[in-house]
Amino acid sequence: MGYIRDFGFGEKTGIALNGEGNGILFKNSNMGPVELATTAFGQGISVTPIQQITAVSAAINGGYLNTPYVVKAIIDDSSESIIYENKTTQKRQVISEETSAMVRFALESVVANGTGKNAYIENYRVGGKTGTAQKVNNGVYMSGNYILSFIGFLPADDPEVIVYVAIDNPKGVTQYGGTVSAPIARTLLLSSIEALNIKESSGGMLKEYTWLDTKYLIVPDVTGMSKSDATKSLKEFKVKYSGSGEKVIYMSPSPGTFQSVDTTITLMLN
Repeated sequence: MGYIRDFGFGEKTGIALNGEGNGILFKNSNMGPVELATTAFGQGISVTPIQQITAVSAAINGGYLNTPYVVKAIIDDSSESIIYENKTTQKRQVISEETSAMVRFALESVVANGTGKNAYIENYRVGGKTGTAQKVNNGVYMSGNYILSFIGFLPADDPEVIVYVAIDNPKGVTQYGGTVSAPIARTLLLSSIEALNIKESSGGMLKEYTWLDTKYLIVPDVTGMSKSDATKSLKEFKVKYSGSGEKVIYMSPSPGTFQSVDTTITLMLN
């Protein structure tokens, strides 16, 4: 139970919102082998969304549990001076930075090669975890009634944004968090990329594509090649030429980026 409480479960996070709950944990006196096992995979306990996102943030930010806040700063509209600004407040270090790096690696693999593939964003490193939680009614787990969730973050090697999406008992869909919630989280992450001007990442894990997926490949650099050699190198893509000549002096989209096989690569010739 030590790690559970170290990650902030069972207590309020301290966020400046009314009505925050503590969540529900087993009492130590009631913690037997069954309770220990079920707690390990998330049954028999209850946590709030803000506890969840705060704990996962600690797992991926180097191991530090911070006090969350709602408003970053209050700024005077006329003078643009800062009236009030929230600062990051560390409560404690829960795990080591080395362990946190391993967690980020594992969660990136969930998105690239596991159940979180629907949150994958080409040219960005995304980490995350799906959730499919049974709901309880009168002390009994319900059948066919779930809370489907996904928590995701990017860039996976140096997180700037984290989102948590939970859908209560969606109808007419496959009951998995990776199917329902991951695509919504992907949309939110894409909006965050645009709003915060997050740069593209390199060195991330390659997605394992299935025949149902739109296939993406890394665009090779054909600058300086002859027209014929460049065309051969880009055989997986559509190719369009601009200008006259036999040598490639510029290409768009940029080499080294992931692009779908439906993308048209424009080659400027001289």
